[in-house]
Amino acid sequence: MMYRLLFLSALALGACEKKIDIKLKDEGAKLVVEASIENGEAPRVVLTRSIGYFSTITTSQVLNSFVHNASVFVSDGSRTHQLKEYTVPAAPGINLYYYSTDSAQLATAITGQLDHSYSLRIVSEGQTYTATTTIPKLGKRIDSLFWRPAPPQADSGRAVVLVRATDPPGYGDYIRYFTRVNSQPTYLPPVNSIFDDLFIDGTTYEVQIQPGIDRNIDSSEKVFFLRGDTVRFKLSSIDKATFDFWRTWEFSYQSIGNPFSTPTKVLGNISNNALGYFGGYASQYRTVIIPR
Repeated sequence: MMYRLLFLSALALGACEKKIDIKLKDEGAKLVVEASIENGEAPRVVLTRSIGYFSTITTSQVLNSFVHNASVFVSDGSRTHQLKEYTVPAAPGINLYYYSTDSAQLATAITGQLDHSYSLRIVSEGQTYTATTTIPKLGKRIDSLFWRPAPPQADSGRAVVLVRATDPPGYGDYIRYFTRVNSQPTYLPPVNSIFDDLFIDGTTYEVQIQPGIDRNIDSSEKVFFLRGDTVRFKLSSIDKATFDFWRTWEFSYQSIGNPFSTPTKVLGNISNNALGYFGGYASQYRTVIIPR
């Protein structure tokens, strides 16, 4: 009897199947903004056009997505500086592009300062886009950066790097961190780089840091460093809007390919329906050398 019921149930479920054809709306290409300003540094803005979700992405398509000849302005409230477009050769026949301080107009040049707010204005193809951000104070303090041998079950040539930090009293301290190992050309964020102070508010704590990854090459999470590594650590205090952008971006990035994940909208802060963000970073640095 039980087998018969199962068989009839299977027939009923099969009879209830219905083909669903979802037609996705094609909104066309949007402006994508990746803009930042850091204490002691010039603003840096990368402009591209979005590529369709189901598009076959090629190197040529990515390179052609850069937006050129835009008018890009950054203001600190008292001065406004128009940024200049620069070209960076990345490989033979491959160039990358970004906007930063115009070296011919240094009288109005802007360098990031702690506890200051900044506005961004972009004019491109007849459209205007705006955003604001703040470089916060250096609230969270790095007390020390140190290493320990990896657990016995790990390879003996590996090491754990930890940071001891102090969080000031009062909720609302947001951070993002990066590492730079040996001769890496730049600081890279790990898979999970964004944190708030919900559970460590007003305390001094120790936490393991993970190596940053180049997402163009590898998306897998890394836990350990190697004996002999020189590890440079960058801790950046950020405002809530910058935290929300990277929090939702990292969640969305890690959910790619997971059919059971919750759909997430990446929360940018650029106006006029553009994608991306303008973020301020209050950064501090430490270095640890792991002996062989």
